[in-house]
Amino acid sequence: MTTTTDHTSAILASKVKGTAVYSDNGDKIGTVEDVVLDKQSNQILFAALGFGGLLGIGEKYYPVPWALLDYSEDKGGYVVPLDKARLENAPSYDLKDLTKHDGSIGHTIREESYSYYNVNRDWN
Repeated sequence: MTTTTDHTSAILASKVKGTAVYSDNGDKIGTVEDVVLDKQSNQILFAALGFGGLLGIGEKYYPVPWALLDYSEDKGGYVVPLDKARLENAPSYDLKDLTKHDGSIGHTIREESYSYYNVNRDWN
């Protein structure tokens, strides 16, 4: 299976972490700090985008539906149909909070994230 830009759908998580994320107008808006997985359903809950702060201090993490990230070989990073202002106003968390309570909060965060970005649910 391929993505909308004909990339394969299989990728190593180690290749995703630390990859730059750009707005659709080309501005760098952050990096993928991690990918949050649900081990029981075998689904990606969301990508955790990070920006702001200094050397990890004061940085907030923005859960973004995986489906919004589209890899661009030209940029060497992911492009999302968002601008920095939209992301800055999105729900944000400390990284440790994204998997709190054995992940149950992750499902709530996923619902909130998909709703904020107006992305159709890809789970039942």
